[in-house]
Amino acid sequence: MLKTFRILSMVEGLSLIALLFIAMPAKYQYGIDLVKFVGPVHGILWLAYLPLLDMTNRQQKWPSSMLSIAFITSVLPFGCFYLEKKIRAQSLVPNESA
Repeated sequence: MLKTFRILSMVEGLSLIALLFIAMPAKYQYGIDLVKFVGPVHGILWLAYLPLLDMTNRQQKWPSSMLSIAFITSVLPFGCFYLEKKIRAQSLVPNESA
């Protein structure tokens, strides 16, 4: 569950970055409306993120501070990178060696 959450967190975070820094400037500076595609994709990803966050929180038994961080970083540009770092720093993910 944690691995799935981490992947979705990154994808959702990257979709927010694409929306804010690619689609919106393209729409308002160049008249290319990418927002009508990127916006709904980002919305669906965020709506999938919320229940997965809840399920992961229950499974991992995160402290409430970690749950708050995971929620807040989901609405901040580049927050997904901070969340990934925080998960690794708290040893909430096993050391991955492939």
